[in-house]
Amino acid sequence: MSLTLSDVTRIAKLAQLEMSEAQSATALEQLNGIFALAEQMQAVDTDGVAPLSHPLAAHMNNIALRLRDDVANEPNRRDAYQTVAPKTQDGLYLVPKVID
Repeated sequence: MSLTLSDVTRIAKLAQLEMSEAQSATALEQLNGIFALAEQMQAVDTDGVAPLSHPLAAHMNNIALRLRDDVANEPNRRDAYQTVAPKTQDGLYLVPKVID
């Protein structure tokens, strides 16, 4: 897939971007380079290749991932936050019904 200069100017107009002809030409070259890279990557045969959980997993065994413990480290301030709310009940904010 490749774009034309008119495609780039149309995209710029839709995105409400003001681009000169030189900027459009540069963007066209860069976007076509990205599409060419995507097509090149899609052409690679990946049948039988197991997905990796870590980019170095193919070269190193038993990689210890540095993940933090999943613990709450912020205090519960719900009561303080809800003191300024017009209406609350059981820790929930009450709002007027909008849709019938």
